[in-house]
Amino acid sequence: MPFYPGPGLGGHCIPIDPFYLSWKARQNGFECRFIELAGHINGSMPAFVVERVGEALNSQKKAINGSRIHIFGVAYKKDVGDMRESPALDVLELLHRRGAVLSYTDPHVPTLDHGELSMKSVPEAEASRDSIDCAVICTNHSAFDYVEMPNRFPLVVDTRNALKNVPGDNVFRL
Repeated sequence: MPFYPGPGLGGHCIPIDPFYLSWKARQNGFECRFIELAGHINGSMPAFVVERVGEALNSQKKAINGSRIHIFGVAYKKDVGDMRESPALDVLELLHRRGAVLSYTDPHVPTLDHGELSMKSVPEAEASRDSIDCAVICTNHSAFDYVEMPNRFPLVVDTRNALKNVPGDNVFRL
C-alpha cells in the first residue's frame, strides 16, 4: 500500500507500531535509526503545516493571530471518522495557541472535543459563506468539492495534494 506525504501520521498503528520494532531491535543490539528519524519527521509535520499557514497568511499581510482558519477534515485518514492520533488535532491545537479563530468541516466527524477545543462540524457550503481567511485541507475526504475550493476561499493550504490538478495562485502546498 503506498503512502504519501501529508500533515503527519495518524491512526492506531502506523504512528506507534514501528517504535515497538525499534525498541525490540535495541534489546537485541540493533539500531533502527530510520524508524526514529521517520518518527521525528512525521511528528514535526503539524508544526510545518502551521508554518505554511503562516506563510500563506503573510502573503496577504495577515497574521495567524485573529485570522479565521477553516480545517477540511479532522479524521486521521480519508473517508473514515476515526480521529485517533490524527495530525489535524495537532494542527488545530497549534493554530489555537497562536490565536486563530477556528472552524472545521468533516462529514465523518460531527463533533470534536480535544483539549480546550470543543467544536461542531460546519457544512462545506456554510464555511464558504463565512469570512474565512484561510482553508486548510488536512484530510482529503471524497465528499469535498476541491475544484471550487480555490474560488471560494482567499487562501488554501493543501497538505494532501488534493488540488494537484486544480489551478490557483492562492493555493499553498507542503
